[in-house]
Amino acid sequence: MIIPVSEVEQETLLNIIEGFVLREGTEYGSVDCDLADKVQQVLQQLKHGEALLVYSELHESVNIVPKDQFSATEEEY
Repeated sequence: MIIPVSEVEQETLLNIIEGFVLREGTEYGSVDCDLADKVQQVLQQLKHGEALLVYSELHESVNIVPKDQFSATEEEY
């Protein structure tokens, strides 16, 4: 189920994003990205619809998924 980011309190949304970024890491090849910068990048992707906030009833968890990958893995969520 897609969760509209506009319906999530800002602090909660930032905590979800930070957890996602920490799981994914902040090293991108030869360039390290500051945690705060990466959180802001993911926030912008969510606000622009490039990424989706998805709740999995099966796993009872929330994840961030690139929009173009959501339809391919929709049955998992």
